[in-house]
Amino acid sequence: MKKKVLFVCMGNICRSPAAEGIMKKMIDEYNLTSKIEIDSAGTIGYHQGEPADARMSRHASKRGYKLSSLSRKFNPNADFQNFDYIITMDDDNYQDIISLDMKGEFQRKIHKMADFFTDHGYTEVPDPYYGSPDGFEIVLDLLEQGNKNLLNKIREDIEAESEK
Repeated sequence: MKKKVLFVCMGNICRSPAAEGIMKKMIDEYNLTSKIEIDSAGTIGYHQGEPADARMSRHASKRGYKLSSLSRKFNPNADFQNFDYIITMDDDNYQDIISLDMKGEFQRKIHKMADFFTDHGYTEVPDPYYGSPDGFEIVLDLLEQGNKNLLNKIREDIEAESEK
């Protein structure tokens, strides 16, 4: 059975589509597309149906990532059930998603991307939307590291399940 990962930020036009694009490239490189499915969503629906922010797409493209998803709002009725890992970009996103899990049934699935950082002094993935071009580069650096460590965890989980 495929493992399903959902990346979540506020508007689903900068951080979460970048995380999705980076992870898709990583699973392609490891030939894991048959085992892992990736998507992204936002905690708000303001940008529903829009592509990733053009600035994020440009910065990501320079690193070889394609951001092809369209923005959508997190759907608690479907997304909690459908995804094994729900990865939030900052503390506000984390609290927003946790608050939608009224009965606390899915909290084991919900994580902060920062949980997968190893050598940065960041506790969140900062929102680059209103900042300088450097902010997009910092976000990509953090997401590359976080996704690498997240992918290692997912691969361990897949391996553990196959041993059962």
